[in-house]
Amino acid sequence: MEFNIGHAIIIFTAAFFAFASYAVLLSAFLPATGVFILDALAQDTHYKYFTLFIIPTGAYFVIANWVGWQYYRNS
Repeated sequence: MEFNIGHAIIIFTAAFFAFASYAVLLSAFLPATGVFILDALAQDTHYKYFTLFIIPTGAYFVIANWVGWQYYRNS
């Protein structure tokens, strides 16, 4: 079976979803893991949300700018 860019996108998306779910939802209810990055996210109360929500917010602005550029070019 050939590994292509589609598989990489699916794997990255699933890994990000698991990481974000732990950081935002589960870290408050689970004990410390011993992994420095996960424990730092669990103790943080502000920036863990910023770092996780910057990706969908950035994607929104990229898409909105692309659509606006298409309207400008085709008007």
